[in-house]
This record gives sequence, C-alpha cells and structure tokens, in this order.
Amino acid sequence: MEHELLIPVQGTKERIVIIGGGFGGLRLAEDLDMNQYQVVLIDKNNYHQFQPLFYQVATSGLESSDISFPFRKIFQKKTDFHFRLCEAQSIDSSNKILNTSAGKLHFDYLVIATGCTTNFFGHNEYNDFVYTLKSTSESLQLRNQILQSLEDTLNKEVPGFSSELNYVIVGAGATGVELAGALGEMRRFVFPKDYPDMDLSIMNIILIDAAPRILMNLGEEDGLKAQSYLQKLGVKIITEVSVTSCDPEKVILSDGQTIYTNNIFWVAGVTGNKIDGLSNCEWGKGNRIVTNQGLKVSGTDSIFAIGDIGLQTEVEKGRGYPQVAQVAIQQAKYLARKFNRKELNSSDKFVYKDLGTMATVGRNVAIAHVGKYKFYGAFAWFMWCFVHLRSIMGVKNKIFIFINWVWNYFTYNLSLRLIIKPNPSKKKTGATGQK
Repeated sequence: MEHELLIPVQGTKERIVIIGGGFGGLRLAEDLDMNQYQVVLIDKNNYHQFQPLFYQVATSGLESSDISFPFRKIFQKKTDFHFRLCEAQSIDSSNKILNTSAGKLHFDYLVIATGCTTNFFGHNEYNDFVYTLKSTSESLQLRNQILQSLEDTLNKEVPGFSSELNYVIVGAGATGVELAGALGEMRRFVFPKDYPDMDLSIMNIILIDAAPRILMNLGEEDGLKAQSYLQKLGVKIITEVSVTSCDPEKVILSDGQTIYTNNIFWVAGVTGNKIDGLSNCEWGKGNRIVTNQGLKVSGTDSIFAIGDIGLQTEVEKGRGYPQVAQVAIQQAKYLARKFNRKELNSSDKFVYKDLGTMATVGRNVAIAHVGKYKFYGAFAWFMWCFVHLRSIMGVKNKIFIFINWVWNYFTYNLSLRLIIKPNPSKKKTGATGQK
C-alpha cells in the first residue's frame, strides 16, 4: 500500500514507532513519556501474549483469554498513544519510513522488538504439518490436536497401536520439558477419567533433543532431576539424537529410528523475525540484529533493537544476552530512560542483571536458580507460580489464573478440554495483514 497511515500529529512531538508488542515492546510503550513523544505501537495481533504460559493453554490448564491482553485496553488512559493492527514489511532508514501491510508510517525513532519465531533449521516446509508454540492461536491449535487425536483413536474400528497417540516433542529446553510434564500428568490423572474405555498404555510421549541432556541452559544436576520426574510420568527421553526428516505421518531420527505419529510438537529453537530494508546493519547468528551496547542498530542513527531480535555482540563472548523475557524488559526500561532524559547519544551501556532462572516440570516439581541459591521441588514450584502470577497483567486475570491453579492442584480436574475450531465453510476475513 502506498498511502500513509493516518495518525494525528500533536504539536512538535517526535514520533517513536515500536514494532512488536511482546515483553520488550509493551514495557517500552508503557514507560515512555508521552508528554514528550508520540508513541505508535504496531503488531499483527491486537493483544499482548504471555508466552511462558502457552504450554498451559495447550494442555487445557488455562483459558487463552487469561494470558492475552488487548493493547487498546492496556493504554486506554495514555495520551498520544496510537495502536495499529498491521505487519511491518520493510524499513526505509534513509527516509525514516516504515512500510507496513496497512500503509506507510513515518518515524523519528524506530524500535524493533519483533521477537523471534520457530527455527526449523533450514526445513521451513515442516511448518506445514508440525505444531509450534509461539502464539496464543498456536497454543489453541495444539490443544485441539491433543484432544482430537484421542477422539480419533476411539473412533478406529481396530483398537490397539495408534500413531494418533504418539506425541513427539522436538526440543528439550524449558518449553519442551514443561509440555512433556503437563502431557504426562494428563495421561496419568485426567485422561483415565475422560476416556475410561481407552487403553492409555498405548499413549506415548517422546521428548527428543540433539543435546547430551535435557534443560541444557541449566546445570547437569537440574537436568537429571527433571529427567527423573519425567521418566516417572512415563515420558520417553531421547538425547544426542536429531531429527533428520519428518512428514505428516512420521519422524526419522539420526540414529535410524522411525516414529510414526500424527502429533509432532516442534519447540526445538528460535530465530529472529527478520525485516527487510536494513541494508546498512549487521545481522548476527539466528537472524538477530547487531546493536551497540546502547541498543542502537549498527549503521543507523535513529533505529534501536531490543529483546530477542537484538544482539549485543560485545557481551557473553559474542553470543549476546539470552533470549528471555527479563532481558527484553530490562532493555525496554533502559531505553525508555534514555528517551525520557534525552540521552540517546550518551556513552552509557546496557548491562543485563540476571534475576534467576526457573523451569517447571510438573505439579510440585520445579527448578529455581536465584543468585547463588538453588531450589527444587514443591518450594521451587510455588516460587514459579508466584513469579508468573505476579507478572500477569490485570487483577482479573491474576484471580482467574490463581483459581484455576488452585482448583487443578487439588482436583486434577481441568475444565478447558474443548476442541474449538473455525468453521471451514465460512470465508476467512480479518484485519489487513493478519494470517
């Protein structure tokens, strides 16, 4: 589209455009002084998504609305804030123009906070048939598939082995481990009540990773504790083996194994959401934009990158900071201070303060690293619940999630096992740029 997005100009304020409303983009928009700047946020969804709890939506533990928050509601009381539902397509840095699916948008400053997407390691065709976990909608698709596979198995004429009940999880990082643990607990405590006429011994949960062990971002002891619990739940763990190929009916591994399955859940890695037009900038490993330590994109004077998409090569032996929510939030707070104080050209550097690492494996089973201290088991699990509940936006959402967690904790009676699919007979319509 050639037309310009119609956003009213307020006096002589400079315009800051933020691409992406994830943890970094949202926090930046909240912290910017709108008495000094006009702030425009664009995103392909009209809501913020709380990514750490996607797996709980996928396994019927939470409703999708509990972890999704409309941008327009969040910023109702902000003056000179504007949201546009569209996708960023390319950047004309010399003319300070952002081309979007809804039109052109002029900026004085641009902050790229587009986050990352699933990494298929050169096999993007897998995206046509595997299930990923990078959005609320994908969480619902995964939930539908888990439940639909059980219903399809019951409708088979010949009972027994069923590839519908092989659940293959590719990637044994935190998301893969959390998903495997939740599925294992559903098989043990929930599905026997829902499907009393099904032989659930034929249900297989298989966790695969090319690394030597699961949870490689944590210590060896942590990985072994998590592995022990998953194995008690009946999860089969395959490490030091990669996926060489897969199709809608099977997965072929590097050790020669073939696993027949209709359920491939790919959470093996991430890659940056690349945007066109940054011809003068440097791209690092994983499609991350190289920035200086003030978060400014190399080769530009008014473009910044924060969160998963940014890469400060001057730290962590060139690897940059980890792609986690806390990095994005701290970078957003740092950058907002620089904007508000008009100190964009100052020589101070962003330094990430590691507040700790947490991973949950199942009920009463979690791992928490806080400074030099390590916690395991029920105490770590309650810490994990508290931290995530505290981070959720909105009092109502906190209450709903807390009630769900308490109810599920004592009853194992998840109430959200619904298969909700769009009506295929209806013509697909929606906002420009939405998929």
